[in-house]
Amino acid sequence: GEIKGHYLNATAATSEEMIKRAVFARELGVPIIMHDYLTGGFTANTSLAFYCRDNGLLLHIHRAMHAVIDRQKNHGIHFRVLAKALRMSGGDHIHSGTVVGKLEGEREMTLGFVDLLRDDYIEKDRSRGIFFTQDWVSMPGVIPVASGGIHVWHMPALTEIFGDDSVLQFGGGTLGHPWGNAPGAVANRVALEAGVQARNEGRDLAREGNDIIREAAKWSPELAAACE
Repeated sequence: GEIKGHYLNATAATSEEMIKRAVFARELGVPIIMHDYLTGGFTANTSLAFYCRDNGLLLHIHRAMHAVIDRQKNHGIHFRVLAKALRMSGGDHIHSGTVVGKLEGEREMTLGFVDLLRDDYIEKDRSRGIFFTQDWVSMPGVIPVASGGIHVWHMPALTEIFGDDSVLQFGGGTLGHPWGNAPGAVANRVALEAGVQARNEGRDLAREGNDIIREAAKWSPELAAACE
């Protein structure tokens, strides 16, 4: 009964072609499209963001090519800056690293720019890479996306790290289920709801994460199979 959507990639060589792809996606009735904002460019991204806002589409932002820029410590640009630029350019959610999984990043630094994406007012905190207080006033926030090498065993940690206002994407963590795609989706949903329930009960997700998943697997054969 939930609305499903496929991230149709509107990234193209020109802004005009990107808008054409966005129009086509809307005609197909999809609720969301995707843009690689670093390869497409900030100004092209803003044009696409305006179209999406005016026509009821969500805009998912992929950060392809970011590592060439933000992992060069000598003369690169930290992803914190690229994330803030994206918030000003426009988009609904963006890949932000996972802290766990294959695209892990340093926890405190990742949480710092996640706050810069989501919150209206962020206090200076050098331990998290926030070097001055940031007031976004009325500028809309962007939802962080955890994606890349994550699976059901990561779910308690992801629940603790990212909280409710986040997107968790499980590609191989769904398609790699031994019983197929649908059971993979069930396993992820059960693991997520178990993590949220445990958090709401006041349990320590960092310390009890594996136990929480094992307990949930007793009542879900799909999750049990994913855990093997």
